[in-house]
Amino acid sequence: MASLGGERPQKMPKVAKVKNKAPAEIQITAEQLLREAKERDLEILPPPPKQKISDPDELADYQLRKRKSFEDDIRKNRLVISNWIKYAQWEESQKQLQRARSVYERALDVEHRNITLWLKYTEMEMRNRQVNHARNLWNRAVTILPRAPQFWYKYTYMEEMLGNISGARQVFERWMEWEPEEQAWHTYINFELRYKEVDRAREIYKKFVIVHPDVKNWCKYARFEEHHSYISSARSVYEQAVEFFGEENLDERLFVAFARFEENQREHDRVRAIYRYALDRIPKENAQELFKNYTIHEKKYGDRVGIEDVIVSKRRFQYEEAIKNDPFNYDTWFDYLRLRESDGNVDQVRELYERAIANVPPTKEKRFWRRYIYLWIYYALFEELEAKDDEKTREVYKACLELIPHKLFTFAKLWILFAHFEVRQKNLQAARKILGVAIGKCPKDKLFRGYIDLEIQLREFDRCRILYEKFLELAPGNCSTWIKYAELETILGDTDRARAIYELAINQPRLDMPEVLWKAYIDFETEQEMYSNVRNLYQRLLERTRHVKVWLSYAKFEMIVPEADKVSRARQVYEQAHKTLQRNEEKEERLMLLEAWRTFEQEHGDDATLSSVEQQMPRRVKKRRKITREDGSEAGWEEYYDYIFPSDEAAQPNLRILSMAKKWKKAQELSAKQNENEEMSEEMESDS
Repeated sequence: MASLGGERPQKMPKVAKVKNKAPAEIQITAEQLLREAKERDLEILPPPPKQKISDPDELADYQLRKRKSFEDDIRKNRLVISNWIKYAQWEESQKQLQRARSVYERALDVEHRNITLWLKYTEMEMRNRQVNHARNLWNRAVTILPRAPQFWYKYTYMEEMLGNISGARQVFERWMEWEPEEQAWHTYINFELRYKEVDRAREIYKKFVIVHPDVKNWCKYARFEEHHSYISSARSVYEQAVEFFGEENLDERLFVAFARFEENQREHDRVRAIYRYALDRIPKENAQELFKNYTIHEKKYGDRVGIEDVIVSKRRFQYEEAIKNDPFNYDTWFDYLRLRESDGNVDQVRELYERAIANVPPTKEKRFWRRYIYLWIYYALFEELEAKDDEKTREVYKACLELIPHKLFTFAKLWILFAHFEVRQKNLQAARKILGVAIGKCPKDKLFRGYIDLEIQLREFDRCRILYEKFLELAPGNCSTWIKYAELETILGDTDRARAIYELAINQPRLDMPEVLWKAYIDFETEQEMYSNVRNLYQRLLERTRHVKVWLSYAKFEMIVPEADKVSRARQVYEQAHKTLQRNEEKEERLMLLEAWRTFEQEHGDDATLSSVEQQMPRRVKKRRKITREDGSEAGWEEYYDYIFPSDEAAQPNLRILSMAKKWKKAQELSAKQNENEEMSEEMESDS
């Protein structure tokens, strides 16, 4: 016991407590661990040491072990061809060709359709200069797998490298019996051309275009004949191709190639005949390239008439197709008409215009007529300027005006163009009658302005006054008309009449742009240097509106007046504006006025006046207010900026008392309503 008591108790190791059990910010995946291991070469083992064999017994032992290893791998999975190839290549490296052949033959018994196996086998024989063995292998390969082009290419290449040209030709002939792809035929042809056998190449081409009857192959055949200077044979090939395909399967590529061939032979008449023959028989949508090449040829070798005929015929066909698909596409009509007008044939252009204007919009809505009406306008201008037929032009205008439903809408441009046409014919009476009828049927602003501009150009100012008066009777709220009328009188030097017009205008009960009218009146009086009238106008305007821009304009006017007390007058305007806007709830306008006033005092005032304005500048504070939806429900709160002026802060206590009084009054009204309701309920109970 004593001995036990003397021993110290064994201490248990302390386990570290994990305080933070949350996942780490950067997670490491197994893929990342493997990638880092590969990057650091942690798993790469050093290569085994090289063995140097210096004894025949040791070599035999090594070969036995390797063969046993290869045989074991083959026994495990005899369908893995790579094991057979490695085994045979190792035997080849040991200079054991017979054993290598044995391995390849065993592999072919397992998988005789493996192309790689045959290629490796034959390459081994060729490397070791076993030509007959290689030839036998190629024969076996092409017999078993005749659709594998690699064997045929390698076989013919070997025979050619050995100088056995006749043997290579026999191999090609055997290959062609299987009708291979196009590249095989080209290889055979190139083989014959390398040995200057042009006739043999021609015979191959004849078979080739029958086996692969494509347009590009016929073109290659013809180019072959052309390249060897057999021009008549090349032309015959193209003609045979046209006959071969017939009229149902014609292709524009064939005719383009045929035409280029004839163009190279300087047979331009033949070229035109080919293009025309093709264009007559090939659908236009499939002959775009044909049109393009025909046009280029005519530009290079044809005259002007021929070139234009080609281009115009192509575009004419396109426009006719587009019009047939959509006759109400007026933009297409415009392009087509411009094309026809360039020809200079008046009768054809007139016929096309008649076809175009016959496509009247199906609905009587102005937006559908906007493009259509320009057909009539261009028709009239064509008759006047190109055809020089004034009577026909007049008839076009009249027919168009009869067609338009003027009770629903009209086109002022058309009336004005008709009137200007009559003016050019020196028939002023007819022009005035046309515009008068137009105003009577549909009095539009544009018609009045066009009529007035015409009379101004004719210097008939009395007629202009009459027109302006009629115009203002129909539209008394049109400010631009009042301004133009007054400007006319100003130009004529009658300022009193202009002032009277302005007075009549500003006294109208309803105006579309009153601010523009007042500004024009003020500018008129300013130009006349009637400054007292301008001040009077500003005072009258301020009686109608208290807008801050009017006050600012008033103050700027006072600064441009050439008087000694202009600064004090402008300051009085700012002070009056500030007093007036204090009663307005628009704080943004008050701030705008104060900022302009401060700028004015910085430029023209002293420190005292500037400080007085600075003391009146507001504070910007951030506030919150409730947002209510359209249905009256609350949608939260929003922040906004408000401006607190010093004058508003001084009057704040009174405002608070007033708000408390309003609340007390509302509470009294509510209590009175409740008492009335209680009395009504008691009376109803007593009656019951």
